[in-house]
Amino acid sequence: MTDDLEQRIRDRAHRMWCDEGQPEGKADVHWELARMAIAFEDAKPAMQRPVISDTVEPVEAWANQGEFPTLTDQGEQHVPGEMADPD
Repeated sequence: MTDDLEQRIRDRAHRMWCDEGQPEGKADVHWELARMAIAFEDAKPAMQRPVISDTVEPVEAWANQGEFPTLTDQGEQHVPGEMADPD
């Protein structure tokens, strides 16, 4: 780990510790949370880049999209021979 990265994590962990009211015995938790926060910040530009792919989704996937029922299409099932619930 570079000195700059370690210092950034240390500063972030210290801020988290202060924000929580300086609790005893949570140094490891604050360090890990700070490490993850810094990692996400550093990865953000790469995560926001558009994905460029040579493969294209087949048009059939879009054409058949409406043929599959969703949970809202299920409704109540009526079994032949049973009385409908009056409620």
